Amino acid sequence: MAQQFGATSTTEDVLAGVDLTGKRVLVTGVSAGLGIETARALAAHGATVVGTVRDIEKGQTATAGIPGITLVQMDLASLASIRAAADKLVADGKPLDLIIANAGVMACPKSVTADGFEMQFGTNHLGHFVFVNRIASLLQPGGRLVNLSSAGHRFSDVNLEDPNFEHTDYTEFGAYGRSKTANILFAVEFDRRHKARGVRATAVHPGGIQTELGRHLADGTIEAMIKQINETNAASGQPAFAWKTIPQGAATSVWAGVVAKAEDVGGLYCEDCHVALPSEEEGLRGGVRGYALDADSARALWAKSEAMVGERF
Repeated sequence: MAQQFGATSTTEDVLAGVDLTGKRVLVTGVSAGLGIETARALAAHGATVVGTVRDIEKGQTATAGIPGITLVQMDLASLASIRAAADKLVADGKPLDLIIANAGVMACPKSVTADGFEMQFGTNHLGHFVFVNRIASLLQPGGRLVNLSSAGHRFSDVNLEDPNFEHTDYTEFGAYGRSKTANILFAVEFDRRHKARGVRATAVHPGGIQTELGRHLADGTIEAMIKQINETNAASGQPAFAWKTIPQGAATSVWAGVVAKAEDVGGLYCEDCHVALPSEEEGLRGGVRGYALDADSARALWAKSEAMVGERF
């Protein structure tokens, strides 16, 4: 029987006894938090790691203890930067066994990327959409894509009629929710398109972790959210909210990427080192909303994303 893991499992728990020698992995956003831990854990078990960072100097400092890591400069809020990074990797021609799309922004004030896209949708979804699709040919059979989503997908479905909030009121978490739903839908459609060649994709929720991701939040925002979560959980007999450590938060990414069976997680959404169950209940809690796994919505998002970035994949 396969080892069972859960909310408190760490990267070392899920990778115990796993030898990744000969595997080549790419992780976006390795200059902070989950990205550093994900890269460290995979390298510690023998993988060759390529990490993308917006700031090379910061990335070098953050990853100084990770043996053999290669850094590539990339700003996910700039299509020119994304295309340059992807072109460099494709020109190098070295195959990949795993891509973990880890980087992102959360609940930032309304702003736009270098190309005029709403910042959270543009960075979290469109940036990775272009980057991953441009390097998809490097994923060899047996390879996987892991998109970091969030329980925040429960805040909002995507809005393909107004992705840039030109006609709808902007809220920080509404925009975050749209981008995190898009991360799941992208995995669903990428999985459908690539599984025939032996490449699978999944999305994961790392859990609540205190990292740089929360730097835009006003004082008291997190405390108010936790209070609401605990009230909802208490009413339904669920345990109180608990922060995860960074190694616990990164565990689901590496579990979905190299430990779980590909057929068990392909095209799905995972949390706490298992496939999440459907849940339409209100509140920020476990489970996955049906709209985030809808195949028709995933195809529509793909087409809309291509139109927005001016590139077909």
